[in-house]
Amino acid sequence: MSEAVKSDVIQHVQQWLEDVVIGLNLCPFAAKPNRNKQIKIHVCETKSEEQLLEDIYQQIVTLDDTSAEELETTLVVAPNLFEHFDDYNQFLDLVDALIIQTGKEGTYQIASFHPDYCFYGTQPDDAENLTNRSPYPIFHLIREASMEKVLKHYPDPEGIPERNIECVEGLSPEQIRKLFPFLIK
Repeated sequence: MSEAVKSDVIQHVQQWLEDVVIGLNLCPFAAKPNRNKQIKIHVCETKSEEQLLEDIYQQIVTLDDTSAEELETTLVVAPNLFEHFDDYNQFLDLVDALIIQTGKEGTYQIASFHPDYCFYGTQPDDAENLTNRSPYPIFHLIREASMEKVLKHYPDPEGIPERNIECVEGLSPEQIRKLFPFLIK
């Protein structure tokens, strides 16, 4: 992958983060770390699932070795893997196993995003899937201690998914095209 292509991937993810995740307030906790430049976007250039798993592990080590004040969270982007959501979804089991095997359960959790994200029990075209649709397959490494800290001061965190669904269901077709250009094929 050339540096120009890698730069484009980072720019697309940053745009999605700012316009969709923060702009629609799908994650009410993302604006501050984004503003403070505490979100790392790591592009994994490999076409190998084994190498991606190693990259995710290395990003966990980096989070371990870096204070939350400097690096709050990491988005591991896999632009060359998981064209199909089912393959991505199955790989998530390996990522969860990695967290358990490395003794990081309770320290980190994974949030998942994919261009074709489809929640269990929904149809692919259901609007609620937009809450987890991204320009590329992404594995979001979240510090659980940081989440616990912000959730203590956030009213009704249990209502976030429902509010997010209402938000994306209220988007016009024009807004969807503008916010999710990567979905137009």
